[in-house]
Amino acid sequence: MASPDERLYRALASRDARFDGRFFACVRTTGVYGRPICSARTPKRENVLFVPTAAAAEAAGFRPCRRCRPETAPGSPAWVGTPGVVSRALRLVEAGFLDRGDVPGLAERLGVGERQLRRLVRQHFGAPLLAIAQAHRVHFARRLVDETDLPMSEIAFASGFGSVRGFDQAVRKTFGRPPSELRRRRRAQAVPVPGVTLRLAYRPPLDWDRLLAFLAPRATPGVEVVARGVYGRTIRFQDRIGTIAVRRVDGRHLAATVDLPPGPGLPAVVERIRRTFDLGADPLAIVPHLRRDPALRAALGTRRDVRVPGAWDGFELAVRAVLGQQVTVRGATTLAGRLVERFGRSRDDAAGPGLDRLFPTPVDLAEAPVETIGVPGARADALRAVARATRDDADLFDPGRDVARTVRRLRALPGIGDWTAQYVAMRVLRDSDAFPAGDLALRRILGNGAPLRERELLARAEAWRPWRSYAAMAIWGGEPG
Repeated sequence: MASPDERLYRALASRDARFDGRFFACVRTTGVYGRPICSARTPKRENVLFVPTAAAAEAAGFRPCRRCRPETAPGSPAWVGTPGVVSRALRLVEAGFLDRGDVPGLAERLGVGERQLRRLVRQHFGAPLLAIAQAHRVHFARRLVDETDLPMSEIAFASGFGSVRGFDQAVRKTFGRPPSELRRRRRAQAVPVPGVTLRLAYRPPLDWDRLLAFLAPRATPGVEVVARGVYGRTIRFQDRIGTIAVRRVDGRHLAATVDLPPGPGLPAVVERIRRTFDLGADPLAIVPHLRRDPALRAALGTRRDVRVPGAWDGFELAVRAVLGQQVTVRGATTLAGRLVERFGRSRDDAAGPGLDRLFPTPVDLAEAPVETIGVPGARADALRAVARATRDDADLFDPGRDVARTVRRLRALPGIGDWTAQYVAMRVLRDSDAFPAGDLALRRILGNGAPLRERELLARAEAWRPWRSYAAMAIWGGEPG
């Protein structure tokens, strides 16, 4: 049998796009590392070192290839095959935690020892946490240099660097040139677009039309719009208010336009957008696994892609899930529109039709008379309970939180059952294995009209791990709340 490195070398030699982003090849003779799809001449086997991440390559002293641009590779689904604490740590790093905190604080947030966290991260990603965070910052900065006209000072702070000098030094160290030499000429846009537009890589295939078809009927009036192949919404990030607009540009990239006042944290905004469209998923691994079950094979039909749409804001999605209890999708959308109109805030600088409101905050709803929008008293109590819990714990829906603990916390709230908690785990906490086993539609479809009992469905779903969330989406076909 071929060794793991021999199999990776074969993938490198064949330039197989299925492996893009899964590993990187470091060439000892040139000091350069690149993607397995790089068009450069394939190096000799004895000169190649394989690493799992760009950060590992840079920590080993290699610099990025200028031809294949490793920093533009699609993100690897890091939560596959790694302990939960490691994937949660990576999500927090991508959200910018180490831009404002430190490793001991990260370990405390995750509830593990600092030494254990450092060991696990190095074991699974081949580099220390600080190197991963630095690589994330400098690669994001490189994208801003290449894809936008932002001044270098704005790029430095938007990417998470504490100073322009630190940004300049990091870019020189990683790419061997100062930022000013990296900037490329960009074609002038026929129609100027406000904000910053970035390309977001994903692992194909991606059924963009199906994603929009899921999001469109759930779009909250005044906050979200889906039209002409574009998803747009108003956002509140830190103390700034703006909009995002996302569209597909080709078979491997979306384009996200972020119109937000200048400030730090742009990488965190982009990561939220990536989670909203589940761009870290690997359909070539997920769909074949699900097709092993005849019922899922029938549900999938000819589909080659299944995604679990995420959400821009965890609290907003939790509120929407409560509003959707025992009503249709259209009914829940109507209620959400009333909620925004009654308790949300208007935008004086509305970007366009349908984007003139901000979703209410936890503080807005914690004591609000929610019954006035036409929901039963018990459901109004549940909405206020979610709002108070989020108000008192701002990190309740943080991507780095332990999923099981958050699900238990939600289920302890009045009016929040297992279905709602699991739905939040699927779409907000990004748990690929979350599963609302009590869902009547799942039980009825798989029982051919006679609903399976919950324990029967759970037993059958064991074969779908670790992709039970994707199985649920395939069976639902875009119908649940």
